[in-house]
Amino acid sequence: MTETVTADPSSADDADSDTGGGSTYYDNCADARAHGAAPVRRGQPGYGRHLDRDGDGVGCD
Repeated sequence: MTETVTADPSSADDADSDTGGGSTYYDNCADARAHGAAPVRRGQPGYGRHLDRDGDGVGCD
């Protein structure tokens, strides 16, 4: 798992409304599953559009 850190987490949530915000990031669904995070839902840490193929708000389902 790769973790990113932002200088101002409060502004990151506003700028990235399609992500869960915070510092959790999964490269792909195998990575999310390996960390026990799948499925990951919009608004949860680690969610990203690249994990949500059908755009229903649930990644790695």
